[in-house]
Amino acid sequence: MAISKDLLDILACPKCKGDVYLTENDDGLICDVCKLKYLIKDDIPVMLIDEAEPV
Repeated sequence: MAISKDLLDILACPKCKGDVYLTENDDGLICDVCKLKYLIKDDIPVMLIDEAEPV
């Protein structure tokens, strides 16, 4: 099950409050401003700055 479009529309980067978008293989959300990738585990986005990976 993928993340719904409605959820993607309201999600924002917790660090800069900017837009995020799905990676090509739907395993995370990318913030271009902060250069961070927030992982998606069990169809739930982990939107914690400390858990994010640098892009």
